[in-house]
Amino acid sequence: QVQLVESGGGLVQVGGSMRLSCAASGRTGNTYTKAWFRQAPGKEREGVSCIRRSDGSTYYADSVKGRLTISRDNAKNTLYMEMNRLKPEDTAVYYCATNLRRSCSSNAMDYWGRGTQVTVSS
Repeated sequence: QVQLVESGGGLVQVGGSMRLSCAASGRTGNTYTKAWFRQAPGKEREGVSCIRRSDGSTYYADSVKGRLTISRDNAKNTLYMEMNRLKPEDTAVYYCATNLRRSCSSNAMDYWGRGTQVTVSS
């Protein structure tokens, strides 16, 4: 069983930066694929970024490429997402999720955090 706890959300102005963290219980290291998803009010959940198990290859949604960076610290069992040049449309609840496969699809995720709110004010 893996438990995930997100932190780092809050209120930020347009163009600002924020770093989200996702701490995992148990040792997940690089044996789990880890991802960030987000869901804005009235919208479907969407995949934002993903770092695959083993080789650490990454995926980013087109809407965030060049602005968000996903990374992991295996020693700390923590996943991060650095967010820069934030836009109002980045406002959402951000969730981290993980699975033992190489899939970044939300349907493939086995464990989810409860989410952290990110609000970008204009």
